[in-house]
Amino acid sequence: MNKFLATGRLTADPVIRYSQGENQTCIANFTLAIDRKFKRDGQPSADFVRCVAYGKTGEFVEKYFHKGMKADIVSHIQVEKYQNKNGDTVYATDAIIEEIDFGESKKASENNAPATPTDSGFENTDEGFTQVDDSDLEGLPFN
Repeated sequence: MNKFLATGRLTADPVIRYSQGENQTCIANFTLAIDRKFKRDGQPSADFVRCVAYGKTGEFVEKYFHKGMKADIVSHIQVEKYQNKNGDTVYATDAIIEEIDFGESKKASENNAPATPTDSGFENTDEGFTQVDDSDLEGLPFN
């Protein structure tokens, strides 16, 4: 099974192009910076994964995603092998996007800050709990 799941931030605005011919297809290319869970001295703290989204998924990326946004992706890995100008064999690894979702709220994305409980519209108490109106619980089976 070839399945790659990741969460990261776009390092730049997606590069959009359309295929040639009768049935033009959107192709969105972007790089996702994915934080490493364990960091070692002298090692990078993130990996940069090249991503490609085709068709409707590419159009979705074009319309809603931009530099700095957090994205959750479901993809598969594709490795291509080619000869460069010098005749050297080069391998390119891409994540081919099958699904992409927003990794945070719009407000948090605009600030590039993590979402907070106040983004939900509920009021926070001093103890770190959220105050919920009990009238919202009426009709629930466990009430």
